[in-house]
Amino acid sequence: MIERHWCELDGARLHYQTVGSGDPVVLIHGLSASSRWWHRNIDALAERFTLHIIDLIGFGRSRGRQRFNLAESAALLAHWMETIGLERAHIVGHSMGGYIAAQLAAEFPEKVNRLVLVDAAVPLPRKTRLQHLSQLSREMRYTPPRFLHLLATDAMLAGPRTVLSAANQLIVADLEPELPKIAAPVLLIWGANDPLVPPAVADRLEELIPNARRHVIPGCGHKPMLERPAEFNEAVIAFLTEQAPEREDGEH
Repeated sequence: MIERHWCELDGARLHYQTVGSGDPVVLIHGLSASSRWWHRNIDALAERFTLHIIDLIGFGRSRGRQRFNLAESAALLAHWMETIGLERAHIVGHSMGGYIAAQLAAEFPEKVNRLVLVDAAVPLPRKTRLQHLSQLSREMRYTPPRFLHLLATDAMLAGPRTVLSAANQLIVADLEPELPKIAAPVLLIWGANDPLVPPAVADRLEELIPNARRHVIPGCGHKPMLERPAEFNEAVIAFLTEQAPEREDGEH
């Protein structure tokens, strides 16, 4: 059964949910979203892992004295993990949550076991705001009608000021210099038809991150965990339960 929790931290009241048993996994949602975006993955993943599903500040049920700050989000998540007694975990991040997950792995490697980046907005292609809006319109074609209510209600809950501020921060952010520092094994799950963060971004991430590989889902847009949950869940479980290769003799 899913349990709801609140954590008072650095002037923020963070909402998160826990469910399942096994190795801990933190799920980080994307822009204009919330923890609800993982609802098609919880049952399958919770059979193998203890899930910690967080709402970022300003999104879902989490609020703070200060508004959402992309640059500070990884440090806040590391502090949150310490506060709730989560020493180390697998990290799964979607879109903007992928940016935050990658920053966490680069800056706090002791916190990250394995890392899954799902259509991660890092590095985000440099385009005008009009081009980004055009791509967003194209992405809606891959959004099943039953998810439109989820998109709309989460965007309204966050509010236009928070969504636009976070989007602007993400557009100008540059995490590329930090990516080679990521030591954790990384799986890049990508929708082959993602117009917002195209597969070319996954190509670039595979070049920059030392131990990264891709899993591309055909006929899928920007939200594989919602659009293709069965394939998404299977890929995540296989990767997170994969045995690390044995070291050569003499290596420590």
